[in-house]
Amino acid sequence: MQETLRLPHTGKAVPALSPTIHLVHVFPDGPSGGNPAPIVVDADTMSDAEMQEIAKTYGHESAFILPAAAPFDFALRFWVPNHEMPMCGHATVGAVHTLHRLNRLTRTRLTISTPSGPVQARIADAAVEITQPPATVTPAPPTDVLEVLGITEQDLAAHPVQNASTSRVKTLIPLASQAILDALTPDFSRIPELCDQLGSTGLYPYAPSDPATQTFDARQFPRSSGYPEDAATGIAAAALAYGLLDNHLINPDRPVHVRQGRAMGKPSRITLRLTPTGLWLGGQVH
Repeated sequence: MQETLRLPHTGKAVPALSPTIHLVHVFPDGPSGGNPAPIVVDADTMSDAEMQEIAKTYGHESAFILPAAAPFDFALRFWVPNHEMPMCGHATVGAVHTLHRLNRLTRTRLTISTPSGPVQARIADAAVEITQPPATVTPAPPTDVLEVLGITEQDLAAHPVQNASTSRVKTLIPLASQAILDALTPDFSRIPELCDQLGSTGLYPYAPSDPATQTFDARQFPRSSGYPEDAATGIAAAALAYGLLDNHLINPDRPVHVRQGRAMGKPSRITLRLTPTGLWLGGQVH
């Protein structure tokens, strides 16, 4: 879907090159799947307030594409309804896909400037992959995680609760089964305070779904984005890959698949490939 940008509350038109909004669904794994992401092309004329208004209006992480000097192909900024973010994995994938579909790219390997640092991207067939640096993985401090998620010690798998970070810290919570994950009913009012105690930007409970193919299910409950749950979170999935590696649950020479969004009716799948210098995360875009 493409829209000419006219800010919905102010009615203010933006001069040429006029920004345009392209709504894409990133990492879909079936009908109605994927995480919606408004991608705004030619956003260099927009103010911070105008960018945030787009994120508020759509209610999703939004990416804004701006020009950048060499060696970068372009720059990105990211907003959720409540604030700007330094990095958003699925919105970056969506931005690369959008520029490729619009014939705005001259090559299939790119270097992108983001507030969190340089990101490499590559396009192969209908999929897009981007890089993330190696994660820092540490035990999470003791908190009321179980109480906030509405579960007991018996619902946990035999692995530690961890804080893992590539671009942002996510708290990885290992659950004993996919059924327990699907049935979670968190106390959303307590998540911001809990994340502050953890030093985290979101809770990422997970469970194995098919160990033979290194497939895991997860759900993301962000600290303070303006919505209670996320359908597909590339940065959290990247952090999870390193948590799984730290727990000796995966073979780093094989791809890892993270399914997310099923509890929201937006099934998603993120594929991650570990390398000696970091990882590539990616998937389909519709």
